[in-house]
Amino acid sequence: MDIRIVPARVADFHQVVTDHPRYWGERDLRALHLLALVQEFGSTCLVARAEDGIRGYVFGFVTPDGTGYVHLIATRDDARGTGLGRRLYAAFAEAAERHGARQLKAITSIENTGSIAFHRSLGFDAKIVGDYNGPGRDMAVFHRDLPLDVAE
Repeated sequence: MDIRIVPARVADFHQVVTDHPRYWGERDLRALHLLALVQEFGSTCLVARAEDGIRGYVFGFVTPDGTGYVHLIATRDDARGTGLGRRLYAAFAEAAERHGARQLKAITSIENTGSIAFHRSLGFDAKIVGDYNGPGRDMAVFHRDLPLDVAE
């Protein structure tokens, strides 16, 4: 099945929020899904579209200091293990570079061992930063210089 990675539309945003459990399982991360990201940073918010719907997505933006920040990345339950997450990251990295990014950054909870392993497999440095998200809320913070070669 052909999967195209394209800029997200408002309707795509609403679809991924509606199908939230297919991407995130039992974790309710709907509050992190901000429509303003798609509306204001549309060229760096991407969806992987197939005939049967949105297989995955990445919502991110480029900061003024040239950092491509990945706010959310997810693949649908039936698309995991196919390399789609790597493809989404590569597409985001290319879009971020077009907007002047020289590095990538992402964060996750320290309990999210799957995300930590995934980012490390892409060559990100991972550091635990105390109180990153407020007092007592340590986070895993990932950094990586561009370009991103997903085959590494």
